[in-house]
Order: sequence, then C-alpha cells, then structure tokens
Amino acid sequence: ACVCEKNKRVSNCRLDNGQCWCDAIGSGVRVNCATLTSKCLLMKAEVMGSKSGRREKPKDAFEDTDGLYDPECENSGAFKAKQCNGTTCWCVNTAGVRRTDKHDADLKCKQLVRTMWIIIEMKHAERNTPLNAESLKKFFMDTITSRYLLDGRYITNVLYEKPYITIDLKQNTSDKYSGGVDIADVAYYFEKDVKGDSIFHNNGLNVSIDNEALKLEKTVVYYVDEIAPEFSMKSLTPGVIAVIVVVVIAIVASIVVLVLTRRKKGKYVKAEVKEMNEMHRGLNA
Repeated sequence: ACVCEKNKRVSNCRLDNGQCWCDAIGSGVRVNCATLTSKCLLMKAEVMGSKSGRREKPKDAFEDTDGLYDPECENSGAFKAKQCNGTTCWCVNTAGVRRTDKHDADLKCKQLVRTMWIIIEMKHAERNTPLNAESLKKFFMDTITSRYLLDGRYITNVLYEKPYITIDLKQNTSDKYSGGVDIADVAYYFEKDVKGDSIFHNNGLNVSIDNEALKLEKTVVYYVDEIAPEFSMKSLTPGVIAVIVVVVIAIVASIVVLVLTRRKKGKYVKAEVKEMNEMHRGLNA
C-alpha cells in the first residue's frame, strides 16, 4: 500500500516498480500519483463523493456545485467532447467547460476543442500597503512549477494590480509534451487549493509573500479556446435576465398605479357631481 500525495480522491493504492498507482474514485481509472490527475477524473470523483452515504448534513447546509457535473471521460482521463445530463447535452473544451448552448441528445460535437489560454484572477483582502510585485511573482512561479509540475514556459504572466493578481497560463496542442501536465488540470488543482479544498493528501497551500500570509477573497478562472465558443445571442446570462425581469415588473407596477389612480379620480368626480345635483334639488324644493 502507498499514499497518493497528489490526489486524495482515490482508492486501492499499490506500489508498482517503486511508483504509487491508485484507482480514481467514480471511474476506476488507474492514475499515477507522481503527477496530477486529470480534471475530468477529479470532477467525476467529486460528484461520486457527494452522492456517497456519508453522515447527514445539517438541513441548512448547502453544497457549492457551480460548474460541477458528472462528466464522461476517455480512458486517458480527457473529457469527451460531448457531455450530457439526462436528455440535455452540450459540447465542452479540454478544460471540461461548456462552449455551446444546451441541446437535446442529437447534438454533434465534432472535436474536443483545445483550451490554449487560462486566466486566473484573484483578489486579496484589503491592506494598507501593496505587495511587492517581484516577491509575488516569484512565489506563484515557484509554486506552480514545483507543486503542480507545470513547465515555467507555460506561465506567461503574473500581473499585480492591487488588490488583483492575474496569472496567465498558455499551452496549445503542439506545446503540450507527452507526460507533461495540462494547464486545465493545473488551474483546477490551484483553484481548489486557494479555496481551501485541496486535492492533495494532507497538504494544503499556504499563500505567503515575504513571510506574510496572504488572504485571498475571490478567485475566478477564465478560458480561451483555439476555436471561439458557439453560444447564440439568445443565451442570456442570469444577471441580464434578472435586470430584464426587474424592469418589466417596474413597468407593470407603474401601469397598475396609473390605472388605479385614474379610477379613484373618476369615482371622486362622479361623487362630486351627484352631491351637487342633490344640493340643487334641495334648494329648488
């Protein structure tokens, strides 16, 4: 038996010629613990873990499943170009991120499109003085090359614009060599680390610049593919839909208020005329 230092979501670990190999949870695919496990297998293991019969959570507890689905993986660990949830299907890139509208099961995804550029944007907690840009760059360069085994030539930029830190990872199909790690897998491991949900076995990431612990408040990952995504104009974001709904409600409310106001005015005028007529009849009598 052995411990898979780079992936805690495994079972049946064993030594083979001095190398630790384990079975990925959810797929049973054999993974090499000396390198990163593919994002597809990690996502599948995470979904299976959330379905397992572990202790019951408090009724108010909820799970952040944004972007998480049960993926179909190739034996190599790569994402299949077409992913489905029941009868709804979509096409993904090599990072497993949806790049088309959702369709029915007849959808055809001709190829798995390469994600060639990943932008990781972080925001650190409020502080009086800015960080040392060179120290910050050195920390992230060293961490990504040593912890996630990515060749330094794929880290094309580490930019600091207080309070934002941006890391660019670029790697096209011809750049990625056999046995080397993929930038999509590196970004997934890194994102889990900075959000406090490390995939590594008992080895969380401490972000420290010039011996000062750095607290990161927000991390967002953006993906750029070799071929542009195929979203239609009708695919509105939830934010845009929310704005439209608020505007429509405001318009409807204005119309209702206007109608009610006019009705009240109409009743008042009728009542006034009726009272005047009664007064006239009383005087004539």
